[in-house]
Amino acid sequence: MQPVKFYFDPGCPWCYQTSKWAKRLEHLEEISLDWGVFSLQVLNLDEGVDPMSLLATGSPQLRTAIAIARTHGSKAIGPYYTELGARTFEQSKPVDRDRTHDLIRDALAAAGLARALLDDALADDSTWREVVDTTAALHEQVGDVGVPTIVLDGGDGPAIFGPVIVTQPNDADAIELWRHTEWLTRYSNFAELKRKRSGGPDLPLMDHYRRQRQQS
Repeated sequence: MQPVKFYFDPGCPWCYQTSKWAKRLEHLEEISLDWGVFSLQVLNLDEGVDPMSLLATGSPQLRTAIAIARTHGSKAIGPYYTELGARTFEQSKPVDRDRTHDLIRDALAAAGLARALLDDALADDSTWREVVDTTAALHEQVGDVGVPTIVLDGGDGPAIFGPVIVTQPNDADAIELWRHTEWLTRYSNFAELKRKRSGGPDLPLMDHYRRQRQQS
């Protein structure tokens, strides 16, 4: 199996959709997954703004992922991200922002982790510093893209943004897509390939937003 490090931002539905594909590949024994954090909030900051100025508002979801990695290893982030994504994107309505901490604690518990990891993360400023540093390092490696980003060879190999998928492929197509993705990632002469998306990610929350747009 190919060891892959998958970098995510929990606020991105496209990233969550690709993570479901990646987890299916792991189930099919095509890859083994490790996890890394990436902040779109930091990536999109205006030039000259210190990302540490976001300490009070920076993603508690990502800071909790750092606390998980420090306590249990980065592979333990995966079940937490799965539960977090299900509570964020597999619902028919968005979660109120004032319930974010409850959502994180519920995701931790469902992943078999201590709810107190959220509090540990928020009590330690270095968790946000690590999110910022990891984001900067991946941005330097891959460029001005975002998530999902996958890195081959367990995080030590070549990296690529994507793939971005709309719906979940069947198993045969999932494997075929992976093998093409891996080949392109290793082919250093390849830089970019893009086309118009056929729709938004096939997730209940995104269906909710589409219905709202149609009614407005």
